[in-house]
Order: sequence, then C-alpha cells, then structure tokens
Amino acid sequence: MNFARTFGKLGLVTAAFLAAATLSAASQSVVDAVEREAKAIEGQMIAWRRDIHQNPELGNREVRTSSLVAEHLKRLGYEVREKVAKTGVVAILKGGKPGPVIALRADMDALPVTEEVDVPFASKVKAMWNGRETGVMHACGHDAHVAILMAAAEVFARLRSELPGTVKLLFQPAEEGAPVGEEGGARLMLKEGAFDSPAPEAVFGLHVTSLLQTGTVSYRAGAVMAGANSFRITVKGRQTHGAMPWRGVDPIVIGAQIVLALQTIQSRQVDVTSEPSVLTIGIFNAGNRQNIIPDKAEMHGTLRTFDEGHARLHYAARDRDR
Repeated sequence: MNFARTFGKLGLVTAAFLAAATLSAASQSVVDAVEREAKAIEGQMIAWRRDIHQNPELGNREVRTSSLVAEHLKRLGYEVREKVAKTGVVAILKGGKPGPVIALRADMDALPVTEEVDVPFASKVKAMWNGRETGVMHACGHDAHVAILMAAAEVFARLRSELPGTVKLLFQPAEEGAPVGEEGGARLMLKEGAFDSPAPEAVFGLHVTSLLQTGTVSYRAGAVMAGANSFRITVKGRQTHGAMPWRGVDPIVIGAQIVLALQTIQSRQVDVTSEPSVLTIGIFNAGNRQNIIPDKAEMHGTLRTFDEGHARLHYAARDRDR
C-alpha cells in the first residue's frame, strides 16, 4: 500500500468532511469551495504529517508540535491561546455570518514505541518515559490528526467571509496519558478553560484507522472510542536467592496470579453484553537478575469502558475481592 497516497486521499476527505460539517448551513457553492480548498491544501497537509511523524513528542512534551500549530494558526488570523494544559493550543476563528460555535479537536502526542518501518520520514527520536529511555513514534495516527486539522483550519480561514458562526480548534496534549506524577490531557484542558469564552455547542473529532477502505469516512450512533482509566499495582515481597524461594516472598508469582485473577473480573463479573469493556496489563516490572527473587513487582494497566459508572463497578469488584 502506498501510505503517502492513502493518507493524502484520507486527509483530503476528512479535512473536507470537517469543514463541510461546520459549514453545514452553507449553500452548495460554499460546500464546493470547501472541496476545492481542501484539494489545494492536500500537498501541504501531507508535508506537515511527515514532518510531525519524523519529530514525535510524548505527552506533556509536545513543544515543537504545538509551536508549529500555533504559528500556522496565527498566520491565518486565528485568536490563539497557547500552553493550555502545558502544551495544548486553543484557537478561535469568527466567521462572517451568524451561527453556532463548533469545536474541532485533534490530539498531538506520540507513543513510547520504537519505529521499525523503513520510510524516509521514520522517527529516530529517543526520549525518557517514566524513568526509562525509549524510542518515540506516532504509532496511533496523531500526526495525521494534527495535520488534518491544520489543513481544515486553513480552509476555514480562506472561506471566513462565508463561515456561519465560530470555529474553535482544540489541539490536545497527552491524549495517551501524562507521565507518572503529572496531570494532563483533556481533563486539564477543560479545567484550564478550553471550553470557555465561547463554549462550543458541539465538538467533532476523528481518528484514522487501517480498518476502513481508503477514502472512507465512517461514523456510528453512540459511543465509538472508549474512555481509558489507568491503574498501578505494587506487590511487596521479600528478597531471597532464587535457589531458596522458601526463605522469602516471591512478588512475581503473586503478581502473575493477580494478572490472571483480574481477567476473571472481566469475564465473570461484568455483563459485557450491555457494557463492553477491556482490561489489560501492559507493564510488568520486577527484578534485575535471573537468580534473585526481588522484593517488589509492579504492574501498570488500562481499563477501557464506554461509561465512567461502569469503570467504578470494575474497581469496586477488584476492591471487594482483594
């Protein structure tokens, strides 16, 4: 698959889709103009995406990305607010005609993943994440999201006189989660007034995916992307030699049993037919030598649900059975 061509077509469609959604009250001539302007910005959008992909930044560290976004929006005449939730950008463009306040959102952060794809714009970036050096990669498509919204922003600016209402752009940091001990993401953006002055009547976002045919925009009623709750479990054992485990307490064995037991909450105590959810342990750290039983094991996990109340039921079941 030619990814550049695929992204170009997908970005063109989605940028036009976002613009058309915001201009839904406009005439057919304006909708045609949206498509024309979206096509004109296609090449620049691909270049932005490749640049961001080659220079990824982790959550709460999106300094270069947010600067690129802010400078672009300022040149277009947007009212720009920077450093919202550390590195977030909020921008406002008032149209030439009366209408609603519509917000569009894109996430900016990359993941602590080493890129192994051989493309000219592959990431070679390394960074520290939670105390460890790691490769950094846009493995979830946020580079595309940013580039698409930057392109849509330019379409809006070019058609400002015909724009009914106000467009509010939200470039969010730390969607994948802030580093341990830090606050960030959408919750912090809201706390710092991302929805204030003016408050949007509706918010639109998108997510690229390889599961759809190229050039297709898909939607569904109800929830689509699950909310994520993170948790950490520390098991305190007692260190001993691996040849004499009876002289200590093995936190690795205990931790392994916890990982398996957590899945029984998911499979035996949650009605997934009415409220689907996923519980995953993604980090299991313990020890530093093969013949020493360590004194501690630590696990980090994520719980994905469509409802905060459902997430609380998970944690209540965990606490009850502990």
